[in-house]
Amino acid sequence: MIAQIAAVSIFVVMFGLIITEKIERYIITLIGAALTLIVVFGLCMQSLDAIWNTLNFAAIFRPDFWYAVGQEESSSGGINWATILFLAGMMVMVEGMARVGFFRWLCIRIAKLVHYKTIPLFLTFMIMSAILAMFIDSITVILFLAAVTIELSRLLRFNPVPMVLTEIFCANLGGSATMCGDPPNIIIGTSLGLSFTDFLTNTGAIAGLSLVAVIVYFYFLFRKDLRTEGDPPDPKDYPNPKEAITNKRGFIISTVIFLLAVVLLITHAQTGLTVSFIGVFIALLTLVTAPRHIPEILKRVDYRTLLFFVGLFVVVGGLEQTGILDIVAGFIKDISGGNLMLVITIVIWVSAIASAFVDNIPFAATMIPVITELAGTVGVHINVLAWALSMGTDIGGSATPIGASANVVGTSLAAKAGHPIGWKTYCLKIAPATVLVLIISTLFIFVRYL
Repeated sequence: MIAQIAAVSIFVVMFGLIITEKIERYIITLIGAALTLIVVFGLCMQSLDAIWNTLNFAAIFRPDFWYAVGQEESSSGGINWATILFLAGMMVMVEGMARVGFFRWLCIRIAKLVHYKTIPLFLTFMIMSAILAMFIDSITVILFLAAVTIELSRLLRFNPVPMVLTEIFCANLGGSATMCGDPPNIIIGTSLGLSFTDFLTNTGAIAGLSLVAVIVYFYFLFRKDLRTEGDPPDPKDYPNPKEAITNKRGFIISTVIFLLAVVLLITHAQTGLTVSFIGVFIALLTLVTAPRHIPEILKRVDYRTLLFFVGLFVVVGGLEQTGILDIVAGFIKDISGGNLMLVITIVIWVSAIASAFVDNIPFAATMIPVITELAGTVGVHINVLAWALSMGTDIGGSATPIGASANVVGTSLAAKAGHPIGWKTYCLKIAPATVLVLIISTLFIFVRYL
């Protein structure tokens, strides 16, 4: 009982401090992890097994952590090292691509293809945001897409706010379509042994249907706001895509590595190569092909996010080891009366509402053991609840300016360029789109799985 109180207290305080954003979140989770190991496992439970199971170092040395042909990838409680290694590998690859100008080249190339027309730009940038976010983290997508959007808005004389808002939303939506698109999906996939194809054929189908709906919604919402002002610019002033490439040889190599990563992810269920292996392999390939730039690439990797994940997994492990998550699962079962439709609705909408105000990464990590327990007690396949959790956390984060990291990055870039986006403007435009996608997700899951 004392161990449970301590574990819950650490978790609640950690969550509260993350919401305040006054202390860097990786510091908060690392302190929470240290307290969990010392107070909960050491003093209260006096269990070395709990510490060892939560640190989960043994998983890295199991063969199925790297190669899992004919079986599910290894997964267990505690620190999800597959998520950590895969994220680290993708970060290295993305930094290698950014160094040679890949993202800026792609944005300007697309703009040139639509002849720098505002409405076609608006539509194609939404689609590009969603597609890129299927394979690259949404923060990186928004960093480059929003920056180019603001640059083009100055040249073409239009208000960039509608485009930035829709790019943010579509990045979060695209991220829900694949296992590697959003961090919650990486956690869900590696924890439950799901493949890239599993996500693509389930959440990907929901995201594809939803993308069509939100494009129509955003078009009618913003078409009048995208009118250009003043005389059209001289075509000679349009940026040249080739000028975005800083290293032609590196650009070609980075593009090949990116395409290889996509192929490996799509086929990993067939090849048996786990996401852990793919992440490490792609990172090494990026570094080996750019030996002179290794220090530069490694310096730009977001180590703070990786440490945030490590600390988070330990704190959630405290809830798991003390049985708190079993209690939460039992509570959801009781209030739903075991009704499958109600359970799915609760998972989607509670996840969405929570993710609109708190970071969706710790919420997803916390809910995985809960839905695992729920699946066994209410008699539904764990994958169904996994898709519900994925869509709820990924899409719910779009509803407010602080719900996902991409939202914060996009609105910050717009504000720095002289186009501040307040809570009222953001929520009035984006919250209805969020509700629309959640309704589509709920109905899709009901029709397809029940």
